[in-house]
Amino acid sequence: MASQISSPPLGAIWDGSGVHFSIFSEHAEVVELCLFTGDQTSNGQHEQRITLTQREGFIWSAFVPGIRPGQQYGYRVHGPYDPEKGHRFNPSKLLIDPYAKALSCRFDGHASSFGYDMTQKGATANLKCSDLDSASDVPKSIVIADDFNWAGDQPLIHPWDETIIYETHVKGLTQLCQEIPHEYRGTYAGLGHQATIDYLCELGVTSLELLPVFHFTSKPNHLKDTPLSNYWGYDPLNFFSPHSAYCSAGGEQGRQVTEFKQMVKDLHSAGIEVILDVVYNHTGEGDQFGPTLSFRGIDNSTYYRLLESDPSQYLGEYTGCGNSLNLNHPQVLKLIMDSLRYWVQEMHVDGFRFDLASTLARSKPVEIRVWNGIDRPQTSLIHRSFDPDASFFAAIHQDPVLSRTKLISESWDCGPQGYQLGRMPQCWREWNDKYRDAVRQFWSYGNLKPKEFAARVAGSYDIFPRKASHGLVSINYLTCHDGFTLADLVSYNEKHNDANLESAGWGMNFSSNCGHEGPSDDPAIKAIREKRKRSMLALLFLSKGVPMLLGGDEIGRSQAGNNNAYCQDNELSWYNWQQKEDHHHMTIFVQELIKLRKNLTLFTPATDNSGRESIAVIPFTTQGDWIIQEQEIGLGSALMLAYCDGPGITVDQLSMPERISSDQVRLLLLLNGSSQEIGFRIPPLFAVESWLQRIDTSLAQDIKATDRQLSSREEIAVSASSLLAFEPTS
Repeated sequence: MASQISSPPLGAIWDGSGVHFSIFSEHAEVVELCLFTGDQTSNGQHEQRITLTQREGFIWSAFVPGIRPGQQYGYRVHGPYDPEKGHRFNPSKLLIDPYAKALSCRFDGHASSFGYDMTQKGATANLKCSDLDSASDVPKSIVIADDFNWAGDQPLIHPWDETIIYETHVKGLTQLCQEIPHEYRGTYAGLGHQATIDYLCELGVTSLELLPVFHFTSKPNHLKDTPLSNYWGYDPLNFFSPHSAYCSAGGEQGRQVTEFKQMVKDLHSAGIEVILDVVYNHTGEGDQFGPTLSFRGIDNSTYYRLLESDPSQYLGEYTGCGNSLNLNHPQVLKLIMDSLRYWVQEMHVDGFRFDLASTLARSKPVEIRVWNGIDRPQTSLIHRSFDPDASFFAAIHQDPVLSRTKLISESWDCGPQGYQLGRMPQCWREWNDKYRDAVRQFWSYGNLKPKEFAARVAGSYDIFPRKASHGLVSINYLTCHDGFTLADLVSYNEKHNDANLESAGWGMNFSSNCGHEGPSDDPAIKAIREKRKRSMLALLFLSKGVPMLLGGDEIGRSQAGNNNAYCQDNELSWYNWQQKEDHHHMTIFVQELIKLRKNLTLFTPATDNSGRESIAVIPFTTQGDWIIQEQEIGLGSALMLAYCDGPGITVDQLSMPERISSDQVRLLLLLNGSSQEIGFRIPPLFAVESWLQRIDTSLAQDIKATDRQLSSREEIAVSASSLLAFEPTS
């Protein structure tokens, strides 16, 4: 027998002769390790239980000789089932190791996994314990070996000014791709297949942002009685395990770990980063009526935020998912930090996008008791607002590994004062929904205030003043997984979410159907839709900030007007690669836009102390007059924007020098968001003799074909819903 580790790391660590098992539980009375042999799919597994007698602090551990990688295991944790005091221990429930590196199978919401007696009804039904054994119906933890031949691979970490993000789903991207062998479709192996890599390289993206890959519950509580399942994956069961259903070799032996690593290695060899969309704000166990799968049964009052006045209730307002992880507890914070480091050091990912990041920086709310005027006290919550200096951010900032990765926030949550765009720490980038809405409103309605619109295009430095000299901060996007696709944005006025069997979904889409709701065979409607898509994409890649493209937008992917397809694991969400040829021009257009962006130097990080990007905003009136004003200008449907060098031209004041020379102008944009052609004439403000046209979104062919010279004295006709871009040549 090998000597035991004096203070073993949490989880299951194989040392060649056996496995060190350890788990944290502050309030447990007895912890049993459960080892399984046999085939779980046939319900013929044999269970061996070992009581963990070694305890140091709140860490329970044991060394078991002879155990090898591939061993399935779990825990049974004994203690009081007393929800009114915050404890939900139930040894009849097999529990997932929080530090497990792989899980055996998907979870579909079997009744035996619920810790309370489901025959009871009403608000207090969860207070009575269930003695149904769940071992045959829940995922098992799996011992793995950490050996893998990385062959010198390291995280890439492309500079932000060179980063082009492609947001996608592991399964959705490859499930219907005929160029990938059938057994690899919808898996990590499919994402790392040469056909996928070749396509991404041809497109020109540098970074994949993957929807959640942590092992998640396929049947959240609200979907367990429906034919729908969790597709996006925002209900994690474990923060270390790659989702087993995305493994082409199956998840029973932990092969998903090796397959994930091989995917990262293959993508890295092509120069493509891997960024994970991570969910640390809640888990798939849900509220008090959810299943007991891991944290709830190991130490409920440690891992979750509970109401002080009634610990049987979970604080779920911040996430909208029934529970919130308790990052105010040092062990929970350690768990998350250990998870992040694991994905960087062992799995070689390049960065993270944090779901509902505001939740991670909330301190414990204050509960006060108020009297209703008679004789009964009532409890009210005072929610403490977001803290940019919270322990979570401080821990990442000082970490020598994590502080060097790409860190992206979704800068809001569902609770009071949850919207915190612009307040994330210095080294973070932020999803900018204000950019999304501004661009959508201009191209859908043609009626945005020029100052607001220009600020978004110029990098939103009014939103990120503390990071002004930090380079490109805003993650600019038109569409993302949550909401309309680009094709649907120009095809639907309203959401069409009937397939979800519920009405959930954002109502403010800022979309326009261009005259007909849904698919149309009208050539005029189809033409205006394609032109509007090209204009929005062109502006995305010509805006200051880091561009993020929703995967499939370049091939016309539609979700039939569904703007919340989180539960649609089917053709509605999967990429239809058969329509790629029909959208060949759009794909080429995006390729050329990315090439153009990479060749333009105006997207390098700011070097001046002010951090304000120099941009001239010249509003246009349909009478043909040019107006240059220092005050805010009213609504308009056409606009000229000029990127310029020099501090004399700012978004904040719309102030102009008398003349802008050719060596100051970097790029000139003409935008017509109206429904009719408008003639532009470049004003004498610019001391530029001639211009080279680089983009005309009214044309369907690739942007190279639109290059042409014109004089500053020419009138330039810009068709409806079109964008033209010029560079000075003298």
